[in-house]
Amino acid sequence: MLLNVALVIGTFLFMEGVAWFTHKYVMHGFLWSWHRDHHNHHKGFFERNDLFAVVFAGTAISLIVAGVELPDYRYLAWIGAGVTLYGVFYFVFHDVIVHRRARLNVNTNGRYMQRIMRAHYIHHKVHTKEGAEAFGFLYAPKKYDRPVKEKAKSETA
Repeated sequence: MLLNVALVIGTFLFMEGVAWFTHKYVMHGFLWSWHRDHHNHHKGFFERNDLFAVVFAGTAISLIVAGVELPDYRYLAWIGAGVTLYGVFYFVFHDVIVHRRARLNVNTNGRYMQRIMRAHYIHHKVHTKEGAEAFGFLYAPKKYDRPVKEKAKSETA
């Protein structure tokens, strides 16, 4: 059981690297035609960019089915669960919190949320295939922190 939990958590963490690589070299690379509408105004709720979610969901489903159906490859189901968990976190952060594709009231005042949201907004300042930065989804370097205002000396004294 501990190995299964480790597979889920390890896969979840690994998926941030996969997502970063895919975002930088595939979405902003040879499949820009799918990702372009995400960086530009478009009509309707769905985007061509949503096809990436279908691809990742298909991958996760395939892993889970293979792990369930093939006894020698049970570990694949746990890897598929890790991919699925990452997809859920990605959807909630990216589509619900940042892009407000579903209206939920979420507290985004924390340092982590501010950093990751700022990195994503900086990424979206670029509307072209080239020149973007901050390709991660659930992690952003500290350089995207906003400076914290120091309290006035009279408040701390």
